Amino acid sequence: MYWQTSRFQIDLTHPKVMGIVNVTPDSFSDGAQHGSTLAALKHCEQLIRDGSDILDIGGESSRPGAPPVSLDDELARVLPVLREAVQLGVPVSVDTYKPQVMQAALALGADIINDIWALRWRDAAAGAQGLRGTDVVAAHPNCGVCLMHMHREPQTMQLAPMQGDVVPQVRDFLAQSAQALFALGVAKNRIVLDPGIGFGKTVAQNFALLARQAELLQPGYPLLAGWSRKSSLAGMVPANTPAATLAASERLAPSLAAAVLAAERGAAVLRVHDVKETVQALRVLAAIR
Repeated sequence: MYWQTSRFQIDLTHPKVMGIVNVTPDSFSDGAQHGSTLAALKHCEQLIRDGSDILDIGGESSRPGAPPVSLDDELARVLPVLREAVQLGVPVSVDTYKPQVMQAALALGADIINDIWALRWRDAAAGAQGLRGTDVVAAHPNCGVCLMHMHREPQTMQLAPMQGDVVPQVRDFLAQSAQALFALGVAKNRIVLDPGIGFGKTVAQNFALLARQAELLQPGYPLLAGWSRKSSLAGMVPANTPAATLAASERLAPSLAAAVLAAERGAAVLRVHDVKETVQALRVLAAIR
């Protein structure tokens, strides 16, 4: 199995590590650390040295309650980094839901569009004639795309999380989204699905998605798992400190555990902050396989 992208066919026989490059001032885990173009590019280079198979560049935080970023600001953050990152020899993904950013990124050579809205977002100001993400991806001959499940939107998703058994709900949404894109002429091998850990789900629901991850593979598409430093891991503390929680920077151990479990259960891509450690953990899994 491989993931067809703009410039690369990514072999998914073994799990691939996607390194996170947040060009933002307010991301939940590493906001402002890589906010300048130079800092972001140095981070890209370090992630590659650490073993990252894919870079994922984003210019807008999607943490719960995060305010939206204007189109001009997102373009100004992402494009200068992307222009250089596509020369580093690895596939480059752009984490965006705005069709105009998708279009500009693909024009610069981006390999993958990674969309938390699964190409559903519409610019209300542009009306019915506005550019759509589905149009941008379908018009491109071979870019890869990752479709994620999100309940509600970043500003409200944790105010009223999903109800009931989320696994079939997430699975069916992703299957329908992929089928709709396939119907527009996007080949199946260009599409990867993401259950959206933390995006409008409770802690218990997030862990249900991991425990029953095999059900998410039923539609027949590769799966991306994004557990890195998520708030559901904040409670992984000793039993004698029930009131304590782990800050985002302290969630390495549970992030690695979740990543290995996701890979063991069939995830093809792991989107992570801590690339070096995740690569090492995956080598343990590979050794027993």
